[in-house]
Amino acid sequence: MAQRIADGLLLTDTYKKVLEVGPGQGMLTKYLLRKPFKTYAVDADADMIEFMTYNYPDISDRLVKANFLRTDFKEIIGDEEFGLIGNFPYNISSQIVFKMLDNKDQVPEMVGMFQKEMAERIIATPGGKDFGVIAVLTQAYYSGEMLFYVTPDNFNPPPRVQSAVIRLERKANQDLGCDYQLFRKVVKQAFSQRRKMLRNTMKMFLKGSPYLQDEFFNNRPERLTVQEFVDLTCRVQEWQDKNDE
Repeated sequence: MAQRIADGLLLTDTYKKVLEVGPGQGMLTKYLLRKPFKTYAVDADADMIEFMTYNYPDISDRLVKANFLRTDFKEIIGDEEFGLIGNFPYNISSQIVFKMLDNKDQVPEMVGMFQKEMAERIIATPGGKDFGVIAVLTQAYYSGEMLFYVTPDNFNPPPRVQSAVIRLERKANQDLGCDYQLFRKVVKQAFSQRRKMLRNTMKMFLKGSPYLQDEFFNNRPERLTVQEFVDLTCRVQEWQDKNDE
């Protein structure tokens, strides 16, 4: 299984470094070290860092004891692009994705193991119950695919949840055509009451706007594509600019 995760990195001709999140006892690391790139690893557990240093001396100078979510990638990797990979801790897996998005200029590719439900939410398509904030924000910049599912019997002891490995590849066009921070606010507000129509949830952004009378605003957020969320954000920006005049 670990080798299949390592083999999920496909863009390795475009970067020379890979950052592993939470290497633990190196089950994935040992396969990464066989690849033609330089592997770095971040782990908050001092005992795991000590274990890795002793058992994988080749990577000892590239092990970083730190909270991944607070890590400055440039202090570890420099300004270069790198692949992001890991058997991600399930309790912070969504935050890892958002951290990647904040550093998307450096991360052309990510391969990670998530709890099955989270993996499916990240790559979900419009129209389904899994489609939500994390899907829209991720797919604005990355295309995703399911690589494989992992059953509990692959672990010792077996967890009570199923897992899945997905791959994200950064899109060539990184220009949304709208302000990203406003885009995030619009998406989060739309899904804050996902059973309500946009006519209701968008009032805080479009109070008094004739836009709200458009048939488009009869939609619920899970029906919109990423591009339609971009278009919605542009409408919000246009209305705000008009009212600032």
